[in-house]
Amino acid sequence: MRIKNKPLSVQIWMVFAAITLFMSLVLTIILPLTLRSFFTEEIYVTIESAQNLMFNRYDLPSLREFLQSDDLGDTRQALESIRTVNHFFLMDDYQIFFTSPLETNFVEQVKLQAQLQLDNSQRYRGTVGDEKIFYVITKGKAANQDVYLVSYMWDSYRQDMVQNLFKRLALVTTAVFLLGWIPAILLAKYLSRPLVSLEKKVNKLANYEWNEPIDVDREDEIGRLGKSIEWLRNQLINQKEMQQSFLQNISHELKTPVMVIRSYAQAISDGIYPKGDLDCSVKVIDEEAERLEKRIKNILYITKLDNIDLKGITMQDFSLDELIKDVVERLAWNRKDIDWQLELSPMNIKGDIEQWRLVIENLLDNQIRYANNTVLISLTHEEDKKALLKIWNDGPNIEAEVLETLFTRFNKGQKGQFGLGLAIVQRIVNMYNARVWAQNEEEGVSFYVEIPKDNNNQG
Repeated sequence: MRIKNKPLSVQIWMVFAAITLFMSLVLTIILPLTLRSFFTEEIYVTIESAQNLMFNRYDLPSLREFLQSDDLGDTRQALESIRTVNHFFLMDDYQIFFTSPLETNFVEQVKLQAQLQLDNSQRYRGTVGDEKIFYVITKGKAANQDVYLVSYMWDSYRQDMVQNLFKRLALVTTAVFLLGWIPAILLAKYLSRPLVSLEKKVNKLANYEWNEPIDVDREDEIGRLGKSIEWLRNQLINQKEMQQSFLQNISHELKTPVMVIRSYAQAISDGIYPKGDLDCSVKVIDEEAERLEKRIKNILYITKLDNIDLKGITMQDFSLDELIKDVVERLAWNRKDIDWQLELSPMNIKGDIEQWRLVIENLLDNQIRYANNTVLISLTHEEDKKALLKIWNDGPNIEAEVLETLFTRFNKGQKGQFGLGLAIVQRIVNMYNARVWAQNEEEGVSFYVEIPKDNNNQG
């Protein structure tokens, strides 16, 4: 089973254990190599310190007396084995002074190296039997005679230090590995507990159980996740309430034209003309059918918009100012009493012309419904090359609570009317990374559409 399929607490512990094990293996490989180099240098420093001590404290007769005596006791041990350093001398004629326990071949090699040595002191390493040896040959004077002090240490000293340190490190690492799982599991449970709680609450949201608030008393990423889920819960509640209210009212609005159409059709079938004559009665049926068609069309269109994006749209250049003029000409007859004022700069934009036609139609439909006498439409370029479309009408201001949710789907608009026109406008505008908003003026209301420069070109 993959690690991602295991509980989060187990994942955290496994990651902690893997990191600890990895670091232990790395230290096991790298540390001995590093320590060997370090302790090799330490061996040479120890040897050289022992040599300095011997040259500083003893002259040649004293050394002869000490090294040839059979009863040196603690003094001889201190001299010959300063931290396991051993010594022997070569006189100026390269004769050995003090019998060395080393192999003859090795001693002869040391003699040759001493003869060829140019520096007063030089470090060497070699092999005696199967064991490595580190030694320093230093030329000095004792009782006005030239001597070569050969001091050496066996590699077993270095190996012992490395092994002892490695054993201690392994012991510490094992203790950390064995004891570290306790805080690791506690940490894993501490981090996973709120996530498990959030998971249960999200499952409730999926089952339409939206009444229980989500409160995570944290300020970290988990706390922000909890706040986001709580915001989502409130949005779902609001959406459900608006949707239910919308469905109740839209069903009433759809039911009304259907009822009128059926009642008029039945009356005509019985030879009765509710509007005085056949033509007028049929005209009422046609108007109600058009009203019904418009509402159904809006519902279907906004559902369609939820399933498309710009990748599925054929983009083309078209004149936005000409499109506005065309829509105004077709809608102006609905309100012949309105004074239409157009201040349109020539401007081309990229997009689906039918979608932008729907945006203009829905915005102007709102103006026709609420304007008293005047509608002003202006299209200009901003300094940052953004196109700004402004539509102003001299109708009443919009209530503050309505203004905040004016472009929300299933929103209840002014005068208690329901519709999807402005929600469709916002959905289309957002597809083009544009922005739409409305604001109350000192007199009347203005609607704005801001189109980014990537979507427009000055004519």
